[in-house]
Amino acid sequence: MEERSKFFTPLESQLAAQIRARLGELRGTEARVARVVLDRGAELVHLSVSDVAALAGTAPSSVVRACQRLGFRGFQELKIAAALHAPAAPAAEPAADADDPAARALADTLRAARAALEGITATLGPDDLRAAAELLDDAPRVLLVGTGLSGAVALDIAYRLRALGLVVDAPADSMTAQLVAAGLPPGAVCLAVSHTGATHSVVAAARAARASGAEVLALTSYARSPLTETATCVLVAGGQDLVFGLETTASRLAHLAAVDALAQTLLALRGPRAEQALRLAADVCADYVY
Repeated sequence: MEERSKFFTPLESQLAAQIRARLGELRGTEARVARVVLDRGAELVHLSVSDVAALAGTAPSSVVRACQRLGFRGFQELKIAAALHAPAAPAAEPAADADDPAARALADTLRAARAALEGITATLGPDDLRAAAELLDDAPRVLLVGTGLSGAVALDIAYRLRALGLVVDAPADSMTAQLVAAGLPPGAVCLAVSHTGATHSVVAAARAARASGAEVLALTSYARSPLTETATCVLVAGGQDLVFGLETTASRLAHLAAVDALAQTLLALRGPRAEQALRLAADVCADYVY
């Protein structure tokens, strides 16, 4: 845990997010190389390709291939990126009391959340948000699909889109969601939320929506997954393997931040239509304030 946490300092988290978003694409020795890169963090600038190969239990050529799969031209370019993202003077975090589970849990949770949020810009850009907003703005109907912890994010999105004047459906159970997806008209959007991008019920609904002629907008933590292969537009945000047991918690925070940015983009795109809808929503909400 100690070594891994060094890589998730604020100035390094974007590079870490870029690498973690592609972990799902790697297998075998390439995946081990990526893990070494994440574990060593800023120390990577002092290692040779042979050092990394030895740590990953593979050959230098495999290290180079892994770097290329991660989006770099080779190991040297990855080292340069690590050097550019390394902080000049890392801010010290208060050490958690090893004998206090609550203190350790709080420190780990905050570290995971911070890394996920600070890494968003490495995987999600303005063009992605604009494309997603345009897709939603043109949609006669929007279906929200998500289960488990992602279900809470889907409900949050449904509320925000309704407040902006969109026609939204967010079924409570996965079977109903898949039935609705199969009946979506062309031009409608199925907005599917899944941390892994491999949740069976979510992927099934997304595929049913595509088969019906609808568009699929995916919000996920991994750049490559069964869900992204089905989607026509993808928003990647979130943390993977940040702290054991906290992956989905960190990704959910990042997903909610991405949703906020998407809602603001959509608000600007829809202009007066959205503003009128927001006034109506405010009137309704006022009745529930005591």
